[in-house]
Amino acid sequence: MRRAFAVVRRAFVAGRHLLVGLHNALFVFVLNFFESVNEKIRSRFPSWRLEEETSEHVRMAVQVFEFIILPFSIFYLFGNLFFLRENALDSMLWGMVIFFYSNFLPDLPFIHRWKKKNEETEDLPWYKKYFILLFAPLFVLLLFSNVRLGWKTAENFHNFRSLTVYGGFLLLFGFVVFGGFPVSWGQVAEILVLPFYGALGYLAHLKVDKIKLIK
Repeated sequence: MRRAFAVVRRAFVAGRHLLVGLHNALFVFVLNFFESVNEKIRSRFPSWRLEEETSEHVRMAVQVFEFIILPFSIFYLFGNLFFLRENALDSMLWGMVIFFYSNFLPDLPFIHRWKKKNEETEDLPWYKKYFILLFAPLFVLLLFSNVRLGWKTAENFHNFRSLTVYGGFLLLFGFVVFGGFPVSWGQVAEILVLPFYGALGYLAHLKVDKIKLIK
């Protein structure tokens, strides 16, 4: 009994160290990324505030990962293996990546937001707005390639509508990557799980920013 307890205790300590390491690595990566973007667009957003916001979002992301994402992922992986006879490791890993990405996605399109928008300025069509959201990494890549589009929008993407559009996009992405005809129950699970991971990440971001989806 003592030996088993010691093994469990060592596993728990190792897990805590891994989570601390994850937090520190994620914080440094995200902070450096947004600092580089701010420098590229010559933003006047204060560095102390950027560091504070990054710390808040990273802390929430790791907490949600520890208490929701990790337990769910283990259940999802072994549930698919034993009940559906499917190896869902690939979709689980995809889901974890999407979860962390979604934690910071609502802030990525800020490089195309109006700083000051007057009533006479025409906003982008809806499809261009959500193209900026759904393909944000492409616009960041263009930014660092010194390619600037003239697209500007007043949309801030911190709302239920943007979350819904993003969830639908992940559903389509899941079908393209894991789907096919005829669709098996295992494929259905892999398709649906990606919007789940993405929605949790997006909601975690909105939670930190104190955004109320239902008013």
